[in-house]
Amino acid sequence: MSRAPVVRAVAALAVIATSLFIALTMSPRLGLDLRGGTQLVLETRDSPTVKADAAATDRTLEVLRRRADGLGVADAPLARSGERRIIVELPGVQDPTKAAEVIGKTAQLTFHPVLGVPEPAAGTKPGKGEQILPDESGGSLHIGPAALTGEGVSGAEAGIDAQQGSGWFVTVDFRDSGRAEWAELTGQAACNQAGDPKRRVAIVLDSKVIVSPQVNEDVACNVGLPGGSTQITGTFTSEEAADLALLIKGGSLPVPVEIVEQRTVGPTLGAAAITASAQAAVIGIALTALFIVVTYRLVGLIAAFALACYALISYAALVGLGATLTLPGLAGFVLAIGMAVDANVLVFERAREEYAAEPGFRGALEKGFRNAWSAVADSNITTLLAAGLLFFLASGPVRGFGVTLSIGVIASLITAMVITRVLAQWAVSLQAVSSRPRLTGLSDIGRVRTWLNARKPDLMGRRAVYFLVTCVLVAASVAGVAVRGLDFGVEFTGGRLVEYSTSTPMTADAARELVSEAGFPNAVVQSSGEDISVRAGQIAPADVVRIESALESGGAQVTKERDELVGPSLGDELRRNALIALGVALAAQLAYLAFRFRWTFGLAAVLALVADATIVVGAFAWLGKPVDGVFLAAMLTVIGYSVNDKVVVFDRVRELWGARPKAPFAEVTNIAILQTVPRTVNTGLGALFILAALAVLGGDSLTDFAVALLIGIVVGTLSSALVAGPLAIELERRRPTGPPRPKRKGPAPARQGSGAVV
Repeated sequence: MSRAPVVRAVAALAVIATSLFIALTMSPRLGLDLRGGTQLVLETRDSPTVKADAAATDRTLEVLRRRADGLGVADAPLARSGERRIIVELPGVQDPTKAAEVIGKTAQLTFHPVLGVPEPAAGTKPGKGEQILPDESGGSLHIGPAALTGEGVSGAEAGIDAQQGSGWFVTVDFRDSGRAEWAELTGQAACNQAGDPKRRVAIVLDSKVIVSPQVNEDVACNVGLPGGSTQITGTFTSEEAADLALLIKGGSLPVPVEIVEQRTVGPTLGAAAITASAQAAVIGIALTALFIVVTYRLVGLIAAFALACYALISYAALVGLGATLTLPGLAGFVLAIGMAVDANVLVFERAREEYAAEPGFRGALEKGFRNAWSAVADSNITTLLAAGLLFFLASGPVRGFGVTLSIGVIASLITAMVITRVLAQWAVSLQAVSSRPRLTGLSDIGRVRTWLNARKPDLMGRRAVYFLVTCVLVAASVAGVAVRGLDFGVEFTGGRLVEYSTSTPMTADAARELVSEAGFPNAVVQSSGEDISVRAGQIAPADVVRIESALESGGAQVTKERDELVGPSLGDELRRNALIALGVALAAQLAYLAFRFRWTFGLAAVLALVADATIVVGAFAWLGKPVDGVFLAAMLTVIGYSVNDKVVVFDRVRELWGARPKAPFAEVTNIAILQTVPRTVNTGLGALFILAALAVLGGDSLTDFAVALLIGIVVGTLSSALVAGPLAIELERRRPTGPPRPKRKGPAPARQGSGAVV
């Protein structure tokens, strides 16, 4: 007796037990778009003296970490992205203005001697290293080169003199080297008469004079202040003093930084997204499980249990790897549950064929798993290609979709090829099951396959009609892009997107009028129920406050739910990366299909994919829906999912053609498509249940994601049979070589299709 079933059973139990332990003992790491907070993407810039390379960026990151700690955000996640970018996550911080001011300040603290007060009439010109800056009272100071920098400062703390009522101040502590420099600076200033501007010392932060106090009269010339600390006094509020102390204590940034992206999400929005996605997952899983049980009966029930195991394994993998679960990632997790049906359907359809050729449930299942492996592997590899491109070329939360989709693909392979296999082979070996063949769901080919066997429709005989319909749809899509244009989201155009919830519904026209009166006539304003979204250019945080006040003047209570800012350079980069991702995705699929099959099959599949993608883009243009990072995730998923269907079709074409080398290629292709139609329909329906639930319950962003996938899956399923197949026929007519060699000697029996009750 083979030990393989025992090994699989032990492996399945180990995986399930480990996943259950992780799920019960560890909590998921939620992204800021699910738990609320602010994310900043900073890009370092070259300074006159320091190049913004990876080393300078790492030093900058450490300074930012100290500042984040000072904001009260313990263990704030900070990470370098590439050579020049730093991603800062501030959970719970809902005021992006303050966060950006404190985090992003260069904080170049310097201490300067005052050379005098410039006279406008005299036309004073500063020499080398000298500057003329306004002082704290609005006058001008001519200051010399820095005598002391922030490197000589060891710490700072805000305080208040409650007894004398002099207000808030900041105590600055010096290092050993800084003490000597401070004493020398104040000693030189003390050599001037009281009241002389030269007796002052200018303390400058980021080219702005914070305070320029005069050295006390009791300080001796060339002696200075020998102490290890000094006080910066001024008209500070408690918050200003605390922020100044934080910047001084945190240290100056080695190089300047620029905020290229900012995302702020309220906690209620993330909680609502989690609830909606959980509801969509429950409804989608229930409908998918019901469908697969009705279609495949006992083995379908086993596959439904495997789906539950799949969800557990995927969740445990996300938690165990410490992956951050984002809103698109949550959608990917839910969607992958529907896609996990794909491998089960492939195996069961193949097992039905094997049983029809040679009755015997254990043998049919064993051959089904073995012979379906090629198509299962190819389908999942093409999906992994799309997920990998999302991770490397997308940004922000959309990268989380690539992570969850990749984990989902691997988990689906484990559940389908190990857990389902162990349970199904055990079930069909029972006497109560083997004596009732119809109970298994493998003993008949189904009504659809019976009808197709009886009618044998010549689908490939109408190739011209399919090409004409496809050309019309593609032309209509291109016309939609030309006439309506694409509504690029703020990720691709740059600018600011702010979403508000209102206590009472407000029409888009009313909100647009209020925003226009606030001074933003070109802003794009849209409404959905009680939500208002405003998209404008590179507006400042103060402008966001003005827009919020304007909306509140309409009589509704307004709450800011989301605030996203993308710099123009980053928008150009993301848009360029999106085009690169789509191009590389198509090229990668072409290369893989050409390697696994032949170039004619690969080219036919990719041309059909181009038509699929064009139709989805055109539909979004006609519907006026936004094209953003979430749409990019949907498009790459459509490409991966659509390739799955085409892989199965061409895998069957290759097998039948190798077994029937004398048959016309068009006839072989027609038979292969008829045999795989039930499989493509069943797997498509499994995903459509999930997507329909997401479209209804998922909120605006997830609804658009679901709509793109719904259109893409329907179009991709049809194009696999009616576009890719006919294209392969036309390309093979121009190919001089013959069919592929059969994998085994002797004539292979023709498969009886992949029937299913639909």
